[in-house]
Amino acid sequence: MDILTLEVGSTITKANAFALLPEGRFEHVAQGIAATSISSGDVGLGVESALAVLNEALPRALEDPQYFVNSSAAGGLRMTVHGLTFNMTARAAREAALGAGAIIKQITAGALDEYDLAEIKEIQPNIILLAGGVDYGEKRIVVQNAKSIASLGPIAPVIYAGNIAIRAQIKDIFESAGIELMLAENVFPAVDQLNIEPVRVIIHELFNKHIVHAPGMARLSELTQAPVLPTPGAVLLAAKLFAEALGDVLVIDVGGATTDVHSVTEGSLEWTSRLTDPEPVVKRTVEGDLGVFVNAANILALANDPEWEAEMEHLMAMPQTEQEMNLTRWLTKRAVETAIRRHAGQVSDLYTPSGKIKIVRGKDLTAVQWLVGTGGALTHLSGGEEILRGICMGAGQHLLPTPETKVIIDESYRFSALGTLAHHYPEEVKATFAHWVGHSDVG
Repeated sequence: MDILTLEVGSTITKANAFALLPEGRFEHVAQGIAATSISSGDVGLGVESALAVLNEALPRALEDPQYFVNSSAAGGLRMTVHGLTFNMTARAAREAALGAGAIIKQITAGALDEYDLAEIKEIQPNIILLAGGVDYGEKRIVVQNAKSIASLGPIAPVIYAGNIAIRAQIKDIFESAGIELMLAENVFPAVDQLNIEPVRVIIHELFNKHIVHAPGMARLSELTQAPVLPTPGAVLLAAKLFAEALGDVLVIDVGGATTDVHSVTEGSLEWTSRLTDPEPVVKRTVEGDLGVFVNAANILALANDPEWEAEMEHLMAMPQTEQEMNLTRWLTKRAVETAIRRHAGQVSDLYTPSGKIKIVRGKDLTAVQWLVGTGGALTHLSGGEEILRGICMGAGQHLLPTPETKVIIDESYRFSALGTLAHHYPEEVKATFAHWVGHSDVG
């Protein structure tokens, strides 16, 4: 059986052809890559260019292929998150959002004030996530926040994922204001109990609707009977299946607009026992300010390096010359170093009556066995493995992968494509990963 995947990114569009072999795994047949054509008003033009390149590379004609599509062309959902306390509800809501293709533009904890509301209006979010209170706990502030958001009018749909004891009140408030409301289970139903998957599913569904509104995406969605997946969601699913097949994994996806980090690990007993707050086994962070093309200026500002500022005139979506590649390589290195430190847990000292103890806030990555680099920047430029090897430093201020971690570069740029297939072919994707690793030059 022939399979064709299409991925429409913020800067690059790629087409991958696979054959589903009788032994139950996918064989990569060929690939075509082109620049995404958002500026032309139709992403289908970039897809046609990628397919033309693919057809030139095919060793044989495809036989009535099944189509699967993922996209990040329209960018992430702009989301604001409002909870009761940062370390509980707001933090848990943020975890759920980051796992489903949303970009957090605002997080508030406690009662919303007039400045918070003014910021929401300025952001013009695609979705608002309201949480707060463990089940049958605090009510007053959460209800007050609902009324404050409702006073803004129907600027965006609202997901409520807070205290279940006040669901009826929350429903009445938003229905009276004519605002679309979706109800999810509480993201933090009890102290030390994260429950992010139900709200993540809702956000994922909304993101699917959001991305097909990129110019020309509706036409592409007609090619497939499967839903068009958000690219970050496809990569996250691929990471989960990779971990099931081969062990704890960290996947870093450097793109033109964002840098996404996905980890599937419970961490080590040494450090997880010191956690101050629970961490999900499957975690994704999307750094909306760290892209090597669309958001390259943000990376430059963080680095504050005048020497590279002068090189920015050589910035290209698909670098060709040595100067262009050197600039993108530097931006990629900075993006990886910044993103991994935002994703990883931090170790700090806590002084108690019985003495000083070390505590951890965030995700422990020291038990990760595999580090996979994907995305255009890491896969199509030399030096990707060296960049990833540079963050394998083990436990220090941050709980990073150890020097013993095996590094793989997704040279064929197919990780997200396999994630797109994973909903329909999970076992075949796991078998493909096992075969891929067994035949890769693992660093």
